[in-house]
Amino acid sequence: MSQLKAQLRRDGFTFKQFFVAHDRCAMKVGTDGILLGAWAPVAGVKRILDIGSGSGLLALMLAQRTEESVTIDAVELDPQAAGQADENQLASPWAGRIAIHCADILRWAPEQTARFDLIVSNPPYYESGVACATLQRQQARSTDTLSHEDLLACAAQLISEEGFFCVVLPESAGSNFITKATEMGWFLRLRTDVADNDGRLPHRLLLALSPKAGESFSDRMVIRGPDQRYSDDYTALTRAFYLFM
Repeated sequence: MSQLKAQLRRDGFTFKQFFVAHDRCAMKVGTDGILLGAWAPVAGVKRILDIGSGSGLLALMLAQRTEESVTIDAVELDPQAAGQADENQLASPWAGRIAIHCADILRWAPEQTARFDLIVSNPPYYESGVACATLQRQQARSTDTLSHEDLLACAAQLISEEGFFCVVLPESAGSNFITKATEMGWFLRLRTDVADNDGRLPHRLLLALSPKAGESFSDRMVIRGPDQRYSDDYTALTRAFYLFM
């Protein structure tokens, strides 16, 4: 049995410490989410918010990376995905630390009084008019449902003064996201350009924004080396999660 087949079972993905079922979710477990969940800075955080949680992957990864005192709220619009995310967290070692909310973030955000030290999102990026295979997938991936301006505005309402708002986006969408964020008063603090290998241009951006100005750091990471095996950097980042690393 291949490593991938061993990790995929019951239409889900098996990690070292938890399993993510995703058969009722429009967006399945993928490299983008794994990158963001492993990369987002967690030092000193007490409260985390996952916007557009889907299967609950990011919430579960961040629960694994943080102390027992850290609480995680995950907001998901689609009822089927939210129900599956709740089942995933209840079956995980961190049941009780993660709260799944089936809600529209645009309505949920103004009702909150507490602030979050870390907000993460694997957000929609398909522009209006780009067809998706299903209505559920359209909702999960189209900016018609949640524009980047609205996402940035929600995060601004909910972020703590020292907090980080982290996203993963395709390179072109990510560059536009940085421009919009800067115009809205955010500061880019961390950026990692991700390429498939050394011969390819970056295809994904990992971004950490803050409402507070400070030093800005950037780097580059390739997922696979010349031998097509996972690179040392990618292995170091994700070793705590993948079964066979």
